[in-house]
Amino acid sequence: MRKSDYFVGLIFIIIGGVFLLSNFGYIDININIADHWPLALIIPGLLFELGYFAKREDPGLLVPGGILLTYGALFYLNIFYGWNLMSQFWPVFPMGVAIGLFQLYLFDDRDKDLLIAVGIIAGFSLVAFSFTVDFLNFGLVAGIALVLLGAYMVFRKK
Repeated sequence: MRKSDYFVGLIFIIIGGVFLLSNFGYIDININIADHWPLALIIPGLLFELGYFAKREDPGLLVPGGILLTYGALFYLNIFYGWNLMSQFWPVFPMGVAIGLFQLYLFDDRDKDLLIAVGIIAGFSLVAFSFTVDFLNFGLVAGIALVLLGAYMVFRKK
């Protein structure tokens, strides 16, 4: 038996046992399951991440892992603080893709073309955030981005 099957099996036994004990009245879990549907994204995201880090094979697993974890966190934020935030935090959707691809860049062969795609997607998300989020100012974000880009160009190794 693989270690991952053993681990996942133990998790299922523990969670099932908690539900059974709650159902028979031995423990009281006041969890509104409707508030925790983002776990349907977070758990597979974690499994993708663990799938890579357990064996250090197939870094492509990190892309869906990063995307699902990012989206799960976004949906939890909206559940607890209100869905009206989605009008400001929609740029997290492309940022989730950038996060997944950046993980692939970090843990694969560091293909520079992949980093260009990550930069374009993340840049779009950050610019979109600067227009949608009330506490950000486009001039501030653009100024910081240009200073960082200029410093990189000046001080990078040739």
